Amino acid sequence: MNIFKNTNIDFLRWRWQAIAVSWVIILAGLFVMFTKGIPRGIEFAGGTVVITQFDQPVSVQQVRAALDKVFPGGGENTVVQAYGDPSLRQVMIRVPQLGAESGAALSTIQREIVAALTQGNVGTFKVQGTEIVGPAVGRELESKGIWATALSLIFILAYLAFRFQFSFGVGAVVATIHDLLITLAFLAFFRYDMTLNVIAAILTMTGYSTNDTIVIFDRIRENLRSMRRDSLRDVINASVNQTLNRTVINSGLALLTSLALFFFGGEVLHGFAFTMVVGIITGTYSSVFIAAAIVSFWRGDAPTRAAAHAPAAAASTTTAQQPGRRSKPQRKARAS
Repeated sequence: MNIFKNTNIDFLRWRWQAIAVSWVIILAGLFVMFTKGIPRGIEFAGGTVVITQFDQPVSVQQVRAALDKVFPGGGENTVVQAYGDPSLRQVMIRVPQLGAESGAALSTIQREIVAALTQGNVGTFKVQGTEIVGPAVGRELESKGIWATALSLIFILAYLAFRFQFSFGVGAVVATIHDLLITLAFLAFFRYDMTLNVIAAILTMTGYSTNDTIVIFDRIRENLRSMRRDSLRDVINASVNQTLNRTVINSGLALLTSLALFFFGGEVLHGFAFTMVVGIITGTYSSVFIAAAIVSFWRGDAPTRAAAHAPAAAASTTTAQQPGRRSKPQRKARAS
C-alpha cells in the first residue's frame, strides 16, 4: 500500500524549527511540573480510593460538602470527581497519604468516608470498589518505575551503539528522552495522574519510538553504501522518504487503536490511552526530525565523511573500479 509515491521532502531543512518547537514544549512542561507538579496516583502517593455508586444523580459538590461537614479534618485534602460513565452515577473519592499512617489507619479512612457520606444525606449508595496503598508500597513502586525507565534508555543506547554506530545510538537516546519529556509535559498540562498504567504506556511508547527510529537508521546505513558520493544530508532525507509509507501506516494504525481506547476504554484506561496517543505522535515526529537531526549534527554533511563511515568492503570496491590506478608493486614489476 503506497500512500506517498516518489516523495522528495527535505526533512532536515526543518530540523532547527522542529528542535525549537520541542524546546518550547519541554520548557513549558518543566515550568508546570516545578510549579504545580504532576499529580501522583494512589499507587505512588499512597492513601485510599473509594468508588461509590449512587441510586440517584448526585453532584460532586454535594459529596464534597458531606465530607467537609463530617469527615475528620474536613475534605480539604480529599479529591472528589465523577468516575466512569455518567449514567452509572459513580463518584471517586481519594484521600491522599498524609503523614505516616499505617495500613490499619488507611483502612479506618475507608470506613470514615462511608460514614461521612451516610451522615451527610447525599442519597443511597453502595461501595463499588476500594483501593488502599500504604506509604512503603508507594515509595517502592515509584523507585521501580524510575529504574525501569532509566535502564530502558541505557540498553537502547548500548544496543544501537553495537548494532549500528555510536552516533546512531546517541540520536536514538536523545529522541527517546525528547519523547519522554514531551509526554510528561502533556501529562502535566492536562493534569493526568502518574499511575502504573501511565508508566506502562511510557515504556510501551519508548519501545515503539525506538523501533521506528531503527527502521530509518537501517535504511540510512544501506544508503550509505549505495550513495557514497552524496552528502549525509541527502542520504538521510532519501532514507526518511523511502520509509515514509511504512512510518505513516504503522503510526496511523497504532494511533487509531489508542484513540479507540481513549474514547471507549473507560476511566481506568484513560491515562494509559492519553499517554499512548501523545507518545505515538511524538515518537513518529522525533524519529523523522530529532533522531536524524542528531546524527547529521554529530557526523556532518560532507560527502567525504559519509563515505568514510561506509563499510570497508564498499570502499575497497570503489578503489577496484577506478580505471588506470595500479598498486606500487605492479609499477615496479613493469619497470624491471
